[in-house]
Amino acid sequence: MAVDSTTFTARDVMRDAPVIPVIVLHDVAHAVPMARALVAGGIRMLEVTLRTPQALACIEAIAREVPEAVVGAGTVRSSADAAAAAGAGARFAVSPGYTSALGEACRGHGLALLPGVATASEIMAAQADGFDALKFFPALQSGGSAMLKAWAGPFGDVLFCPTGGIQPSNAAEFLALANVACVGGSWLVPAEALAQGDWARITALARAASQLQRA
Repeated sequence: MAVDSTTFTARDVMRDAPVIPVIVLHDVAHAVPMARALVAGGIRMLEVTLRTPQALACIEAIAREVPEAVVGAGTVRSSADAAAAAGAGARFAVSPGYTSALGEACRGHGLALLPGVATASEIMAAQADGFDALKFFPALQSGGSAMLKAWAGPFGDVLFCPTGGIQPSNAAEFLALANVACVGGSWLVPAEALAQGDWARITALARAASQLQRA
C-alpha cells in the first residue's frame, strides 16, 4: 500500500506495523540490503538514528533505492537535524524529547514527528503544539506499562510508541495496551547480523515482529 505524502502523519507511522525498528548504521553499504530485508519481513517504517556520521547517507540511499520502504530519522534533536533529515529524504522524524522549536521545524520540512515524552507535563506540552502520537522514552526506566496504564485516563486521546528496553520478551505486554499503537526496538537489526550481511536473519526477525498482536 502506497503512503500518500499529502496526508502522511505520525499515526500512519505508528499504525503501519507493531514494531518500528531502531536502526544504527555505520556502513552505507549495509543500508539498502538491510532495508530490503526488513520490507521483505513486513516492516517498512524504518527509523535510522542520527547517531553515526554515516546515518544521513544511509537514509538517502534507502530513500533513493528502496521505494517500498518509508525511511525516517531517529535521534532528531534540533532544527538542523530536521533539515538534514528531510534533505536526505526522510519522511518522518523521531526525537528523544520535545521542544516547540523542533516541532515547528519538522512541520516546516514536511516531516511527520513522533516526539519523545517521559512525563505528563511533556505530553501536555506536545499536545499544546498539536502532537498526539508520541514516543514514550525511555519506556522501562520511566515506568513501563504501568505508567502507560496510568496515563490512559487523563490522556485517553494520545497514542504511544514505547521505546527503550523493549524486547521480544516484553513487547506483547506493551502492545496489549489500548493506548499503544506500536513499540520501538533495536532487536530487529542486530549489529552482528549487519556485520555478517545476514539479511535472512533480519527478514526473519522482521516477519516475527510484524506478526505480533496489538490491542
